[in-house]
Amino acid sequence: MPSSAGPSIDTITEGGRVTQVGEGQEAEESVPPVMTFGAPTAGEILAERYELVEHINNDSAGRLVWRGVDVVLRRPVAVVLRYPGGDSATEMLQAAVAASRVIHPNLVGVYDAIDEAERAYVVREWVDGQSLREMVADGPLDPGRATAIGNAAASALAAVHATGMVHGNMHPGTVMISQEGRVVLADARTDGADSRENDVRAVGGILYFALTGHWPHAEAPLRGATAGHGRAAIPDGVRDASGAIAAPRQVRAGVPAYLDDLTMDLLDAGIAPPPSDVLAAELGRLDIPIEEEPYPEPAGPLRFAAETGDEPSPLASVGGRKVAIGIAGLLAVALVGLLIGISALGGDDDPLQTEPVARPSSSAPASGAAPAAATRKLSVSDVRIIDPDSKLRDELGGAERVTDGDQDKGWDTDTYTQPNFGNRKSGMGVWIDLGEEHTVKSVQVSLSATGASAQLFAGKTDPPSTSAGDKLLFTSYRTNPVGQPFEEHDGTTMTFNGFDADAKYRFLLFWLTALPSNDRGYQVGVLEITVQGS
Repeated sequence: MPSSAGPSIDTITEGGRVTQVGEGQEAEESVPPVMTFGAPTAGEILAERYELVEHINNDSAGRLVWRGVDVVLRRPVAVVLRYPGGDSATEMLQAAVAASRVIHPNLVGVYDAIDEAERAYVVREWVDGQSLREMVADGPLDPGRATAIGNAAASALAAVHATGMVHGNMHPGTVMISQEGRVVLADARTDGADSRENDVRAVGGILYFALTGHWPHAEAPLRGATAGHGRAAIPDGVRDASGAIAAPRQVRAGVPAYLDDLTMDLLDAGIAPPPSDVLAAELGRLDIPIEEEPYPEPAGPLRFAAETGDEPSPLASVGGRKVAIGIAGLLAVALVGLLIGISALGGDDDPLQTEPVARPSSSAPASGAAPAAATRKLSVSDVRIIDPDSKLRDELGGAERVTDGDQDKGWDTDTYTQPNFGNRKSGMGVWIDLGEEHTVKSVQVSLSATGASAQLFAGKTDPPSTSAGDKLLFTSYRTNPVGQPFEEHDGTTMTFNGFDADAKYRFLLFWLTALPSNDRGYQVGVLEITVQGS
């Protein structure tokens, strides 16, 4: 009986020849098709609906890949046939049905999965385009294009992960770009043999490759690949004498610092990656129309928490990549679009299984190590403005807008004649109560303008909201700074780290020490404060 399915199919244009499998999956000419009799012929119609038009190639399992036409809906399709059907095709068909439940525009669609005993076949969407590997062969991509591709890949992963499955096979040959610019993730394993964490780390590999033209995971073997196919043919990343990978900014000019940091954090086995939906949300925030304006260079990217005491990498950029931590507490919004899924092309037993996911070889946790607690956005129980040097105390309103999730509204200081609050205050800030003690990974503060100076403190007391109470609070908190202060910061986002992984925190104080200038004087707005932890 026909049944809907959802693995993915890719297309690659190679000198006028189109392949419908991910790179590294096309079989050598010496690999015979798995067939016992009755080779299909052009013009044959399967299931009284799918007409075979042209034999494209065979995949690494020997399955035959054909370009076809759905004669009912009059649309092009790809047909992957396996001989024989029956028990030998059970896993292929079951995996196709399972993957079809994933609906996302960045996953190739599957239309049918049919077993006719003597043969079985999966009917999929036909996509014209090229792989990321082929695209980068002409040179590394600009940061806007690379970010857009990374965003699409992370969004596809978020959809796959939401079903409880993993992709397990992301690399430059399974990330496809159609002629219309649509980014498609293909050749998923979906067998649960890999992990969501490795899927997310693979996005770092995709970003690194798109930005540099080098693959950072040469140590990860390409199962079933031969010279000239898949990861085996991709240049290894630039490394130092110890084997450490160079950051994208060290390989080529023009890579924004925050995109460099994000990519290297994803590749760092010592830094826990965020969930795929959070990563997709951040890449979506950074993503801009590619051809409209120069790529911005804001400071304060999404960062992931490093263990306290980690030594910075010898290749880390100035300022220390590993010391900045935190994950934006955004959730990716699921896109509703084409009824599409994930490819069933792959290994002999599992049609969705092709190659292991791209990942650092050291990404697996040490034997016996407890899994890290999931990092999430922490809720805020109370928030107020701390202004110990004010007699009027007329700048306390609007504190609740700092943690309401709206980046367009926040709390604003008054306008002063000098950056140091008109030489009348040592500073003022925003106090946050998390309601109970938590392990905190990072605090990210979004400001309305660049040029501000600020610090973050932690404390144990909650004095009353009076001038005396604020003075007592600041006096006790200032002895416990968190991370490094920002001085005349050239971005609008400040990310604080340096939290003790073994300590618990409830009360935090974001403290402004200098204001940026505008056309009226010196003033800033605190638009949003996000606390990440567990």
